[in-house]
Parts: sequence; structure tokens; C-alpha cells
Amino acid sequence: MVGKSDKDSNSGGGDKAEMVEMFLKIGLEEKTAKNTIANNKVTANLLAVIQEAEVTDGCDRTVGNLLYTVATKFPANALVHRPILLKYIVSSKIKTPAQLEAAFAFLAAIAGENLKANEFEDACGVGVEVSAEDINLAVNEVFEEKKSMILEQRYRTNVGELFGHIRKKQPWADPKIVKQLVDAKLVELLGARTAADDEKPIKKKKEKPVKDKVSAEETPPLKPSDEEVNPYTIFPSPEENLKVHTEIYFSDGRVLRPCNSKEILDKHLKTTGGKVWTRFPPEPNGYLHIGHAKAMFVDFGLAKERGGSCYLRYDDTNPEAEKKEYINHIEEIVGWMGWEPFKITYTSDYFQELYELAVELIRRGHAYVDHQTPEEIKEYREKKMNSPWRDRPIEESLRLFDEMKRGMIEEGKATLRMKQDMQSDNFNMYDLIAYRIKASFTPHPHAGDKWCIYPSYDYAHCIVDSLENITHSLCTLEFETRRASYYWLLDALGLYLPYVWEYSRLNLTNTVMSKRKLNRLVTDKWVDGWDDPRLMTLAGLRRRGVTPTAINAFVRGIGITRSDSSLIRLDRLEYHIREELNKTAARAMVLLNPLKVVITNLEAGSVMDLDAKKWPDADDASSMYKVPFSKVVYIERSDFRMKDSKDYYGLAPGKSVLLRYAFPIKCTEVILGDDKESVLEIRAEYDPSKKTKPKGVLHWVAESTPGVDPLKVEVRLFDKLFLSENPAELDDWLGDLNPQSRIVIPDAYAVSALQNAAVGDKFQFERLGYFVVDQDSTSEKIIFNRTVTLRDSYSKGGK
Repeated sequence: MVGKSDKDSNSGGGDKAEMVEMFLKIGLEEKTAKNTIANNKVTANLLAVIQEAEVTDGCDRTVGNLLYTVATKFPANALVHRPILLKYIVSSKIKTPAQLEAAFAFLAAIAGENLKANEFEDACGVGVEVSAEDINLAVNEVFEEKKSMILEQRYRTNVGELFGHIRKKQPWADPKIVKQLVDAKLVELLGARTAADDEKPIKKKKEKPVKDKVSAEETPPLKPSDEEVNPYTIFPSPEENLKVHTEIYFSDGRVLRPCNSKEILDKHLKTTGGKVWTRFPPEPNGYLHIGHAKAMFVDFGLAKERGGSCYLRYDDTNPEAEKKEYINHIEEIVGWMGWEPFKITYTSDYFQELYELAVELIRRGHAYVDHQTPEEIKEYREKKMNSPWRDRPIEESLRLFDEMKRGMIEEGKATLRMKQDMQSDNFNMYDLIAYRIKASFTPHPHAGDKWCIYPSYDYAHCIVDSLENITHSLCTLEFETRRASYYWLLDALGLYLPYVWEYSRLNLTNTVMSKRKLNRLVTDKWVDGWDDPRLMTLAGLRRRGVTPTAINAFVRGIGITRSDSSLIRLDRLEYHIREELNKTAARAMVLLNPLKVVITNLEAGSVMDLDAKKWPDADDASSMYKVPFSKVVYIERSDFRMKDSKDYYGLAPGKSVLLRYAFPIKCTEVILGDDKESVLEIRAEYDPSKKTKPKGVLHWVAESTPGVDPLKVEVRLFDKLFLSENPAELDDWLGDLNPQSRIVIPDAYAVSALQNAAVGDKFQFERLGYFVVDQDSTSEKIIFNRTVTLRDSYSKGGK
């Protein structure tokens, strides 16, 4: 069946005292009974179990305790077999916790498949009677095996461990008899308990093990976990989708356990060929950010790993917020991230089917037209009160919904609401809105002006998942509470149920991720558009020079988990960016704040072309570029000091440094400005023999033609957009913007080899960081964006 609903006739708003009384009748302790009442889920489960077991008038305590275990631990994927298990318990064919655990394991393994009684009974030890003599023999064997340990530890011996060994020998032994024999055997072996046996043992300090000095080459690498090798192993295969997906507890005591029938699943598998079908469903109301990169990795990645297909589906149910610009961007950025959709669809492609299913939902008594205002709906939800129009006749709702569709009712005067459970403990079951009216047939970017009513996310999302035969509907954890509504609606319409799984969302430090806040930053011009390199939008990251390979490696490293949505430090993303760019970005030399150095012992007009390395570990001609060395060179101003010190490796009066790829130079004179402090120019001599071996190595740029400045470029230094790690939690989050998040260096000097750099080309500027050519570059001036600095704190322990 598509859904199974259990209802306890005595529990609909029933008196708590009566339920406690019923729980006491089956032998529960009073404290346990009262604690159970405090948990609605366990209460509903236990009432259903008592009803199914037909013990509403009470039962033996042993049976009752087993029933309580069934109510709290029964495998959700095998609920169809629960009544059978209860018959075995009530008839005392299954009478020990060990047998019950074995039953759970057996039923969880077969799930919704047919139960073969003989195999089930063999697995659970039904009919197996273990004599006291056999139990005693097993106890004696274990005590003989563990005798030295027991004599050493005496009454501090872990009795549970002894029980475990006995259970391996006699799994169906009566635990009461086992306990009696173990207690007697301990007294027989150890004698009476002494005062020393009751003293707390003195903890010995652990000696620190001596570390062997083993080289990195000799240390065996840690074997990665299965999930690290393949993060998609956690997801079940499509043919397993017969299990109960969730349990929906209603305020009247009913429990809905939605699951696919074999007929529905077979039809689905025939359509998909048994392959994994997923979907990436962004709403086209803004640019995608790095959180969407994780969603793509999960949705597209799972389909690719399993040889399946992934839809790119635009969740376009709100025409006022959606733009063609966003639709085009999403398709383009998905391709840039390396993913290829199986098919591009729109929720609006299904507007007709969604409307027809809404009509069917009304006909089945599961939806109604409501006239409450948004304020009234909010108030009634807070008070858990039904709408006054909730029980209007079905025919009346059908007529009004048709009038809504034809534009005969004003916007805000009516909605279609699902008839769920206004008294539920889950607020996402409070009669969610299925359809709203949009006045004057608001034009839709994809569907045009055909419709004036639009489905909500809560109504459309699950239905389109079903219509597209999605096998795995994957979303972030904030949607977990919507799982009940998702399955309730599909069950109410008798549709195929996808497998739903939620994972933790990606949150980074020093940024905001909500589209509302991102939109505010863009529209109020706090940043320069959706692709501002300071934003964590994928367009911004691309413009900053981050590669999709680095982003996907970062997401893979975080993993697909259901852990809490804690903040991930930006350092961790930067680590993966550096790892990628270190392999792919050619080296070059650029000076942000150049200081002139005149080589006094080099002939005027003399220019030497020297070899510099694009790649540090290569020596062939193709890995080199030419740099001119002439009478006038420039170094970074921060690499010169008037006063030298032992820990300083830059240039100072009378001191030598090595110009990378060139010669050692020695400062012989400093030209100061009128204030006698500002350094205008340095005079130096170079060592053509290279016999001088200074410790400091500096990057530099020279005039390629005498009297002509080196190549001038603009360099934009980007930093964290916000000062706080979590600006989203601040009331004045805009006040936390980092005023130093973008610094522009208009006249940096670069080696001439960069004069032909094209937009998107990536470089490592030696000693400065990684940079990319920006789209604002012109034929007159090249502009470089800093992607990330060379400093790496994450690999040194940052998280």
C-alpha cells in the first residue's frame, strides 16, 4: 500500500491519566509510564503496539517490557511485519530480549519483503528450549576461560562481558537463569565479598610511549575511509525504496507510515531503468553561491557516481522574484562547475498537472479554499486553531478554486490550503498553503501570462519530484521538518514516493549566504554586482580566480553529513584554492609599491635578458620566460629598511641581497627626500660573478628600455568582506562590512612577460600570492585580482 495509517480509538485527545493506567496494566513501572506520556512519538507508538497486540486489558510484565521495546526500537522499514512479531511475543514464542533483538535484525534485513516463518523462527530461536544444565555448562566454560582475569579483578570483573561470552555459546538462554548462575559461580570462585572489593581502584598514570623516530617515507599512509573514497556510499539503491520513509504522528493518535507499494515502485523502476535520478532545483531569484556548489556536488555527483541522471530544474513558482538573467546564469554556472544536466526543466512545465492534482486533492477531502488573511493565518497557527472555512463542502471549494484560476477572486482574498493537522507538534503540518492568487495574471519568465494562481514550494516541490521519477530527493537540514508534509501530500494523492535525505548546509565564516542579504548587498551597491570577487557567489569566486576543481575538492573534503551546520573557516577553502593554483598558475614578478634601485656598476643602456622560471620544478626551455636586467631595477618598498637586524632578510645600507634569477646587489647609497626620511632612490652595485651568497632573496622588475618605466598594471587586493566570523547573526550586519575588503593599487610594476595576459589567466606573483586577470582589463591597462595570499594557516592546524 502507499501509506499505512494506524489509529487508536482510545487516544484521540485522550486523557493522560487513562493512558498511564493502560501502560501500568502492561507492567511498566510508574516512572517509565509517566516519562512515556511526555514523548508524543513514543506514546503514539506504544498505544498502536498495545492495540495491535490486543492487550488493552493488560498483560504479563515480561510481555509488556518486550512490547515497550517494540514501540521504541522496531525497524521503521519493516512496519508491515510488526503485527506478526507481536503475536509471537504475546504467545511467548519470543520471550527474551535476545530473541527480540534477533527478530529486529531479521525484519530490518527483509524490510517489506515476504516473511518466511521458518526462516524467521530459526533466526529468533523460536521453540528452542535451553535447559538449566546447558546454561550451567556454558557458564562453567566461560569461567574456566576467564579464570585468571576473574581472580585478578575479583568483584570488579565486568559481568556484562561474561554475559556476552555466555550468550555466544547459548544465545537463547533465559537471562534470569544466566544471572543466577553467574552470581553463584562468582561467590564459589572468590568467596565472600570483602571491604577491599568495594574500594575504588587507584588509577595509574599512563606512561607516555616513546616515539620512534621514523622518517616520512617509512610512515605508512593512513588508509582513507570508505566515505572519503566515495562519499555517496551512504545512499540506498532505487530498488530499496519499499521501506517506510517516515512516521507522521497526528494529534488524534493516528500514525501515517508512507511507503511505496511494489506496483508503484515497479512502474517507477521501469521508467528509470533502475538508475539513480536526482535533481538540482534552484530558485531563479538570484545568483548561486558556494552553498549551491555543495548541493550540486551532492545531486549531480550522486547521479554521476551511480551512472544515473540529474535534472537541472528551475523552481520557478514565484514570478515576481524571478528573472531571465538568473535563469541564464544558473545554467551557465552549472556547466562551469563541471556538471552536465540530463534535462533542463521548470516547475512551471507542470503547472497544468499541478492544478489538476490540486483539484483531485480537494475531491479527496484533503484541501479547502480559505479566506483568512496572512495575519489571521499566523494567529490561528500560533493558537493551533482550525480555519472557520476548513470544513466547508468539497463542491464549494471546487467552485471557488475554479474561480481563483479564472481570475474572478482578488489577490489576497483566497488561498487553497491543504487539510493536514492544525494541532500537530510539527508546525509544517499546519494546513500549509498550496495556491495563492497573483493579480492581473502576473507575467511569468517561463510560463508567460497564462496563470493567475501559483503553487507554493510546499505543494509543488514534492509532486514534481514524483512526476519526474526522482529516486533521491536531497536537500539541506532546515527542510527536515517538511518531510512530514512532503510525504503526507504524496500519500494523499497516491503518488510515487522518492527517497528523501537531508544533509548539513555549507556555512562559511566572514560572509553571508542568504539570498536576501546577498540581494541587499547588490541592490544597495555595497558591492559591485553579483560577481563582485568579495562575495561567495560562484560568479564572484570565478572572477576572483577560484577554479571549480578547488571548490569541488573543498566540498568533497567537508563531506556529505548530517552534522550540525557549524561555520567552516574560510582558511579551509583557501587551502584547497592554493593546492590547485600551486599546480596550475605560472610564476611571475610584480611589485605593488616599487622602489627605484640604480645599479651604479652596470653600463648605461646595457640590458641583459635572463631566464626566470614559470614553474619552480621544471628546467626545460618551455618552463622559462625572459626578464630584462638593466641599470634601473625596482624592488618592493617594504623590502628596504634604513636599519638592519639579525632577523631581517631584506635590503639595508651596506647589506647585500640576491635578486631572484639575477645577481646579488649591495646597497651603497640611499637618496632621501627633503624631509630626510622618505627614501626616493637606492644606489647599489651588482656582483656579476655571483660569489656573494646573501641570505635574502627579493623579487624585482627592471626597465626593459632605458628611461621607460616597466609595465604598469592595476592590482586589486581582496580580503574578507566582513570583520566578524558570523555577520549573519548580527542585527547591524551591514555595519560589520570590512572597509579594507578591497584595496586598489593603480600603478603596480610587472615584468614585461605579462603584457599579453588574457582575461582569466592565473599567475602566482612571487612572494605576493595568486592573481587572475580581471574582465575590466583593457588594451591600455591589465587589471589583476588577488585570489588568495601565499600564507596557509589551515594546513598548519587551522580548521
